[in-house]
Parts: sequence; C-alpha cells; structure tokens
Amino acid sequence: MFVYAQINARVAPLDRGERYEDPLIEALADKGFGEVSGGGTMQSRTGEIEYCGVDIELSDPDTGMPFVAEFLAQCGAPRGSELQYDESGAPRKLPFGFLEGLGLYLNGTDLPDNVYQECDASLVYDRINELLGDRGEIQGHWQGPTETALYLYGYSKDEMNGLIAEFVAGYPLCDRARLVTIA
Repeated sequence: MFVYAQINARVAPLDRGERYEDPLIEALADKGFGEVSGGGTMQSRTGEIEYCGVDIELSDPDTGMPFVAEFLAQCGAPRGSELQYDESGAPRKLPFGFLEGLGLYLNGTDLPDNVYQECDASLVYDRINELLGDRGEIQGHWQGPTETALYLYGYSKDEMNGLIAEFVAGYPLCDRARLVTIA
C-alpha cells in the first residue's frame, strides 16, 4: 500500500533526509514492514518551506502504519503531521506528531545598518538552541528576501517562547522580529 507521510515540519531536503527519511528507511527494513520510495518538500511562492513528505510502500499496512506514525513522531514530527492513504478508493488520514512549533522571523531590511554589520544570525541560532536545552530545538531555517526564519520545535510553544523571550527582546538583530505559531 502506498502511504504519504506529510510531515508538518519546515525543514530543507537534506534535513528531512537526516531527521526523518534515512532513519525510517532503516527502521522499515529492520521490521520488514516496507520501504521508503521517495520524499519531497512543499514550498510557498516565496520559496519558504511549508512542509515536507516521505513516500512509503508498506507491505503490511495494519502494523506498518501505526509503526510509521509513532516512529516519525519520535523523530520529532510536529503536530499537524499525517499519514495519507487510500482505503477501498476512499482517501484516509492518520494524524501523528506531538511537538509544537514556532517560527521566529528576523527582520532583514528595516533595522539600522550597523545591526546587520555587528550582529550575527548564527549567534541567534546557537543561543536559542542553548536556551531551549532539552525542551526544544531549531529544526530548520529559511532566508527570504526580507526576513530570515528559524523554525523551533518543542514540547510547548509557550514554554519555548518563555525560554527565549529575554534574549529575543534584548539582542539587536531580533528587534522587530515576529513570532508565529507553525505547529
């Protein structure tokens, strides 16, 4: 049975492979439930990633689908992820994932020039991961024409916001940043 795992994570293709696809290939082979037959990334018109997906061929859907859903959730799949498949010609969905997500969008055009010269987005990335500790992590990022987004996933969006709020409020490169719920 063909199953599409639509993963509500804003991660680039290489990150998708490392975090979800490659481990699933190995796990399906170990269990004998099927194989991964492909993967992809959905982007908006601006080029921002909306979600990613993995194509799966299951030999035993009854045991394979619950296994895949649980496995991908343990790999960090956020809420809003789902397995999509047809059953007797009718489209079906099996939701999975439990992590919540925040997008931190850094303003890339409206801050004083010296802020862009003196501050470093890599420092923001590293500091946020440090502040999140074991409560979350940045799984991906995107650089658009007017802003750069960092995609944070963790157990609670409110908790993650609380952990990074003081840093975001105080670091000049985070001035005029926006925080958006993404999962």
